[in-house]
Amino acid sequence: MTSQTAVAPPPKDPKSPAPAPSKGLRGHPWVTLVVVAVGVMMVALDGTIVAIANPAIADDLDATFADVQWITNGYFLALAVSLITAGKLGDRFGHRQTFLIGVVGFAIASAAIGFSETIPMVVVFRVAQGLFGALLMPAALGLLRATFPAEKLNMAIGIWGMVIGASTAGGPIVGGLLVEHVSWQSVFFINVPVGVLALVLGLVILKDHRAENAPRSFDIPGILLLSGAMFCLVWALIKAPEPSWGWGGGKTWGFILAAVACFALFAFWESRVKEPLIPLKLFRSVPLSAGVVLMVLMAIAFMGGLFFVTFYLQNVHGLSPVDAGLHLLPLTGMMIVGSPLAGALITKVGPRIPLAGGMTLTAIAMFGMSTLSTDTGSLTMSLWFATLGLGLAPVMVGATEVIVGNAPMELSGVAGGLQQAAMQIGGSLGTAVLGAVMASRVDTDLPGNWADAKLPPLTEAQLDEASKAVEMGVPPVTPGTPPEIAAKIGDVAHETFMSGMGLASLVAAGVAAVAVFIALLTKRGANAQAGAGAAHI
Repeated sequence: MTSQTAVAPPPKDPKSPAPAPSKGLRGHPWVTLVVVAVGVMMVALDGTIVAIANPAIADDLDATFADVQWITNGYFLALAVSLITAGKLGDRFGHRQTFLIGVVGFAIASAAIGFSETIPMVVVFRVAQGLFGALLMPAALGLLRATFPAEKLNMAIGIWGMVIGASTAGGPIVGGLLVEHVSWQSVFFINVPVGVLALVLGLVILKDHRAENAPRSFDIPGILLLSGAMFCLVWALIKAPEPSWGWGGGKTWGFILAAVACFALFAFWESRVKEPLIPLKLFRSVPLSAGVVLMVLMAIAFMGGLFFVTFYLQNVHGLSPVDAGLHLLPLTGMMIVGSPLAGALITKVGPRIPLAGGMTLTAIAMFGMSTLSTDTGSLTMSLWFATLGLGLAPVMVGATEVIVGNAPMELSGVAGGLQQAAMQIGGSLGTAVLGAVMASRVDTDLPGNWADAKLPPLTEAQLDEASKAVEMGVPPVTPGTPPEIAAKIGDVAHETFMSGMGLASLVAAGVAAVAVFIALLTKRGANAQAGAGAAHI
């Protein structure tokens, strides 16, 4: 195991000079961080604010469980496919420009969702949100990497991670308030004033930074091959849980094999083109590669697990959207407190120990969540949610620092795209795989639980419809059902849902446990160390 003891920094790359001290507000590092945080908050908040609104959207627009998954997965799909290309756009044309375009487009797409009256319209504009969010997120990291000197970068990423963590975990609280007191549409309309604020601040404050050896050409074949590979992979993950596809189905494996072929062609092309989309030499860095894998595994456990928690709180415990959000406050609080502390700790001891410790806590938290039941008290829930937040904070910060810090300045946008793409692929994997685990357990347990409760027999079609409702924690009670029968159906539905959620949480805990060993392969980036002490803020 490589020692993390501090060593003398290697010589600076003259092509990637450290940022010069800034005069006034324009281009000032800490003010730039504030502006970037406003834009990032809008995108990160939207990632989970929709989760708390999903039950209301499903009720208002008569959506199925698969429809609700598409509202989430359409967004993930667009992000995953376009993030790395968007990062390259920032490296080529400037991160300030791509950030501002992303802000404007994201706000407009959000407003369009609020005015949508059908599920297909919501999904289409969620895809648009994903595309513009893909422009914004890598550009934000690129601006931070270009603005901050190395000795301040970890703290800046820690605060950046705090904003993402707080927004991600705070989404259910904000969403709960808006859904309960306004409407589900308001969770999207709120992005409009935030976007306007980010645009105005960005025009006044942000300063464009471009490395002297930034790419001058654009790798169109590489973009097409990588986008095709990412689309086929994420599409297969999204469609596999559907009965018409299935995890062993020909269509599912056809898309997976197409993804593998596109990735192989992409690697072949990138090794020969003069200015590749992603220089493959980046992945010679074991710490950078480990950081990417770590982000994927963390997102599987976090995003996949959180998807079911909102249904658990609202549909099983019967909490209002606001109360459900408040029950997640320990998760939010620990991420807010933990992220800047993690940044300071990583600066002092390096990323390896904080990352391994964070994933250990995440595994413990997900195991604890597998023990939740229909009558679990708020104190017990808060314990596991707080443990999860405390575990996620150093991973959000540390893995980002490992990926961005191990990439040269002229590829900071691509590195930011890799970091975000890893999160989105992990989110899609988490939702798809854990959703499949939930569906499989419900399909297995529901017929027996239904019969044991001596409820009226169901036809195959009725059982299929009942399973879809139970997957969301909703009792499949038809109008006119006698109260005593409705109560029995509710007990069966909740018992079956908890069985599925418990198994999904155990799978998430196993994924987090594997990530502990991946974290041991990380170390501080040589490129991040190179500029240490070269600038003063």
